[in-house]
Amino acid sequence: MASTIHLEEKTLSSTIAQLNAPLAQASALRSSDELAVALAPTPTSNTQPQRLADFETLTAALEYAATGETGYNFYDARGNLRSVLPYRALRHNARAQARRLAGLGMTRGDRVALIADTTPEFVELFYACRYAGLVPFAMPVPVNLGSHAVYVQQLRGMLESGQAAAALANLDYVGFLAEAAAGSERLKWVGTPEQLGERPATQVELLENHPDEVAYLQFTSGSTRAPRGVIITERALMSNLQGIVRNGLEIGPGDRSASWLPFYHDMGLVGMVMAPMVAQVSVDYLATRDFAIRPLQWLRLISRNRATVAFSQPFGLKLCTLRVRDSDLEELDLSCWRAAGVGAEMIRPDTLRNFAEKFAPAGFDVRAFLPCYGLAESTLAVTFSKVGHGFDSLRVDAGTLVDKKMAVRLQVEGRKYSEFVNCGRPLPGHIVKVVDEAGQAVPDLRVGSVLVHGNSIMAGYFNNPEDSQRSLLPGNWLDTGDLGFIFEGDLYVTGRRTDVIIVNGRNIRAQDIEELAEQQPEVRTREASAFGITDTSDVTTIVLVIECRLTSAADRQSLISRLQRQVYMAFGVNCLVELVPPHTLPRTSSGKLSRFAARQGFIQRTNLTDQLSAESGDK
Repeated sequence: MASTIHLEEKTLSSTIAQLNAPLAQASALRSSDELAVALAPTPTSNTQPQRLADFETLTAALEYAATGETGYNFYDARGNLRSVLPYRALRHNARAQARRLAGLGMTRGDRVALIADTTPEFVELFYACRYAGLVPFAMPVPVNLGSHAVYVQQLRGMLESGQAAAALANLDYVGFLAEAAAGSERLKWVGTPEQLGERPATQVELLENHPDEVAYLQFTSGSTRAPRGVIITERALMSNLQGIVRNGLEIGPGDRSASWLPFYHDMGLVGMVMAPMVAQVSVDYLATRDFAIRPLQWLRLISRNRATVAFSQPFGLKLCTLRVRDSDLEELDLSCWRAAGVGAEMIRPDTLRNFAEKFAPAGFDVRAFLPCYGLAESTLAVTFSKVGHGFDSLRVDAGTLVDKKMAVRLQVEGRKYSEFVNCGRPLPGHIVKVVDEAGQAVPDLRVGSVLVHGNSIMAGYFNNPEDSQRSLLPGNWLDTGDLGFIFEGDLYVTGRRTDVIIVNGRNIRAQDIEELAEQQPEVRTREASAFGITDTSDVTTIVLVIECRLTSAADRQSLISRLQRQVYMAFGVNCLVELVPPHTLPRTSSGKLSRFAARQGFIQRTNLTDQLSAESGDK
């Protein structure tokens, strides 16, 4: 018997009517200048002694945070404060919504899907699930409204994979959610936070959570494969949060955060929603879509509210460097920014250097950079570099790296090199080791698979025992899927194992090929994706897809020929080059370029696998 899905007709029809409205415009319309005048952000200084995540569960941490004055602050696209959510109000609202969730007929441990827009409602519902003993998981907002069908399919896949019993979204996205939920046998209720608020609150006792309970599911970003639901327990979560705020960031009473990171990404959810709360730190939020349109607003928040801790993925720093005008620097004072965390994707040294050079006149100190390494399967963080030391990098001989999987420090100028950023050392209670294909630990500067051991490791992938067994090795070691090497105790990540293209026995990093493309003056967007395609005869071809604005056929062919020549000179292999318009390459829900999706799209556009098979047969 199918479960009943609750969604009011007027809500669905009004939502569908809004589907063609630009996201940025919708965000701006929600702001109110009059409201901004009346509101004041939560303070940096608190009234209670600071405790650094010394709690057993997330709700226990919120109970303490609610006794102070700090909290969350949400800003609109114009930089106006549109809503304030002190931790004491968050506790009150979350507990009220928890009692309403309890009336939906779910049992303890059931999953609740939440479309994670940057709003107070999402945060309240996330904590409400934990108060009610339910397991939330965050789903992304659409990247753009042109991908309606793709987005609905993405939501449907997550609802099925997470086996959600209920699903909620703000008015902007509940129409998408209703489409994705249509025909579900498992979902008991679909609606908006406002509709949930209209339901009667049951008088059930809200039981305390246990450290071994599942706290939430975190869906991976899907940069190299389809997203999977990572199971994170309360114990793993609190272990990671304690390591982040105590050791990684060295949080103190004067700290304040500012973030544009999406709430559905682990760095945004764990790092910029949960970590500040468990340390009773105030946070200022700018929606991801608003940051993408005008990254200056994020820097303004840091400057105006004197934020000390703010994280970004490398592409966010690149966006700031490219989009912020020199004339805007005069209004910024970034000297307060002591921990500029960088992670979630490969960190290129030039990205950090360019950002530091650009914003030095605004007071940014290059020593604020804090490279780190982590992944959802280890809750979030694994390693941190040292606070206040900036970033270190190592240049290694590119040929030896490819041919011998060894990072030989560059001794002779003029040779081609690869440069890798130092991601630091593991958090307390965690161990990182690098192993060869036989699973044996390798010495320093030898490239291999990165394994992690510690209390933050996931319990597995939800309802996916096969992938869980592949990733969780004997002894509770997590195979991260990343490649790297260790030097003097620090981790250097060289890429994803799936991003290494093996051609004629040679291991070629996709990033190295992409960097060749991004160095071309015609490639103004600096976006490229390289991957390998293997035909039925086991012959691998390298493909390079590049965003480019060139329109002249002669200019385009000249660029293609030059790149093919440079790839052959650098790596001794041939490659296919495709030029596509700007904003064409697919990204994950967190904004990273997705080689997995780029490869699938290229195959669909060109039917390359069949062509290559035919050519191999002719030979």
